[in-house]
Order: sequence, then C-alpha cells, then structure tokens
Amino acid sequence: MTKIQNSKPVYDLEERTFQFAKDVRLFVKTLPKTVANTEDGRQVIKASGSVGANYREANEALSKKDFVMRIKICRKEAKESAYWSEGGRRCMGN
Repeated sequence: MTKIQNSKPVYDLEERTFQFAKDVRLFVKTLPKTVANTEDGRQVIKASGSVGANYREANEALSKKDFVMRIKICRKEAKESAYWSEGGRRCMGN
C-alpha cells in the first residue's frame, strides 16, 4: 500500500495478487513430497494464479458487466485458494 498526494491509500491489487501467487508457489515448494501435497499444491497454484490473471482481465473489461463478472471470478478463485490451503493445513495437523 502506498499513499498519494492527498494521503489516500492506494491499493495496487495487480501487484498484490501477483505477489500472492508468487508466495503460494514458494510455499508449495516447501511442502513434503507426497501424492496429496502434489495434487493439493497444483490446485492451490492454479487458483492463486487465476486470482491475479482475472483481476488484470477485469481492468481491461469492455463493459461494466464484464468487469463485474471477472471480479466475481477473482472472488471464486480466492475462495478456492483458501479451500486448498485449509485442506493442506488440516492434513498436516496444523
């Protein structure tokens, strides 16, 4: 988060969603190499990357309807990322 001249915070969601996907990939690399972790890791990597990709597409939307649809997809993919992350934590006993 940065601030502009009038002191309003600026949230660069393109950068933040990219960083989120990058952090997820780095985390998945640290997991023990099991069949479950491999499959769950693939799912969470796909979902986390899709959040940022769809957010960027939303910013290029041709209509308000298209923008809203892309933002809804971002939300869905973020929820899916949380689902796979939670599943991994539960399986690891955390």
